[in-house]
Amino acid sequence: MATTNINIRVDSELKKAAEDLFDDLGLTMSAAINLFLKAAVNYDGIPFEIKRNVPNETTKAALSEYEEMKKNKSRYMRYDSFDEVLSEVAEDVSDYNV
Repeated sequence: MATTNINIRVDSELKKAAEDLFDDLGLTMSAAINLFLKAAVNYDGIPFEIKRNVPNETTKAALSEYEEMKKNKSRYMRYDSFDEVLSEVAEDVSDYNV
């Protein structure tokens, strides 16, 4: 069977990590890519799930809280500097160290 070349560009760190992985598996980069291509053809598509990264419940809650804060700015404390934030935190801590 005749072969042909494929030229692709990848991040150098990704390439190195993939080479290390494939070497541990006893594969060359070329063999691993051929395995992927054969699997895709046999599967008639990408042979694994591709989906968006969906935020977990904690992240969703934080994003929701952020949207609420943007809509109702007057209900939330605002600071002019990080020092002002630290000062308030220090006051709160000293209240608990009575």
